[in-house]
Amino acid sequence: MKPIKLRNAHQEFSKFLKEKNHSNSTVVAYGKDIDQLVTFLEELQKSQVHEVTKEDIEAFLAKMSKKGYTPKSISRKINSTRTFYRFLKINEYVTDDPSLLVAHPTYQLAPPRILNPTEYRALRDAARNDMRMYAVIELLLQTGIRIGELASLRLSDIKAETLRVAPFEKHEERTVPLNRRAKEALNNYLKIRPNVTEDTVFITKSGKPFLIRNIRTAIERYFRLAEIKDAKVNDLRHTFVAHHLKHGVSLVVLSKVLGHKRLSTTERYLQYVSDRGKESSILTEL
Repeated sequence: MKPIKLRNAHQEFSKFLKEKNHSNSTVVAYGKDIDQLVTFLEELQKSQVHEVTKEDIEAFLAKMSKKGYTPKSISRKINSTRTFYRFLKINEYVTDDPSLLVAHPTYQLAPPRILNPTEYRALRDAARNDMRMYAVIELLLQTGIRIGELASLRLSDIKAETLRVAPFEKHEERTVPLNRRAKEALNNYLKIRPNVTEDTVFITKSGKPFLIRNIRTAIERYFRLAEIKDAKVNDLRHTFVAHHLKHGVSLVVLSKVLGHKRLSTTERYLQYVSDRGKESSILTEL
């Protein structure tokens, strides 16, 4: 075992995550969780990683709970801590992993927010005069791709009938079909897209890539304009899944289009879909 101070271990862990090509959001989230843990442990006069016990980690989580963190957030912090300890063990900074002895809190996942036809038509109408955002919304609705995947799209990814979705974070490359609505919205946007050397499909007026956070903010604005309550960007993906399950699209086909690693991830949506149609392999328009 190689002794290392907690704060130094935290820095090495953050460097490790970046080297492994984790997304910036993952690096930031894990970094914040471990920073909170290290700060708490330093308050307990713990300076070396091998000094930390299961009770110390449980005391940290109890403090987070008292500060108002939800059981889901507490569970995420446990996952961050376990990832941290896997890194410590691989690098022989510790021999034992006290985080494995800490139990996750129980909590129920909230059901996905699925937009009804009136809502997503209202969203579409609200953005109709903004070619770029109209195309963004249509692509998310009609293909089910993730917002990060949409932000990473390149002009070369657009084919006649399909869209190449490049590897994103830990998701593999895949091809998704482009239906009539998606193609029409995309083509209309490309006609007015600034003529710049930047290869990213969605760009700003100055020709810079349209970043995830800005796309999210823009869509949330149109949710408000359309008077759609309690909706988030990822709900467009939920709506895509529910729509196609309702119309009987095969779970296997849908899982591949969505880029789900496990069929069970797609199957979970079945409990929120009533009157599932006759099984089909054909995707339909929303």
